[in-house]
Amino acid sequence: MRRILIIDDEEDIREVAALSLEATAGWEVVTASNGADGILAAVNSKPAPDAILMDVMMPEMDGPTTFRMMQQNPELAGIPVLLLTAKVQGVDQRRFADLGVAAVLFKPFNPLTLADQICEKLGWTD
Repeated sequence: MRRILIIDDEEDIREVAALSLEATAGWEVVTASNGADGILAAVNSKPAPDAILMDVMMPEMDGPTTFRMMQQNPELAGIPVLLLTAKVQGVDQRRFADLGVAAVLFKPFNPLTLADQICEKLGWTD
């Protein structure tokens, strides 16, 4: 069973994404409401998450900053991160891709196809 960590400051987004991934794919979902808590959740999650779905725009520590901090931790650096954003401008997409994240997904997402999108972006076949 896949384990996904969702980091988003919007409770509604966390809940919809979590319910979606649990119901459509049967994945185990762990959530965090900000970057710092997300890093702690990733470190403390046993086994480690198979992937992290993280919002770009969060107060205090945004998604790109959280991602860079995770890359400095050997326990977390190998976990694929998918950024979730409402920004669809080409310049933003290039900036996010240049970070080294696995993929960028866009809000609003379709809860019925979110698991399929994650699988497609990460090359998961199961």
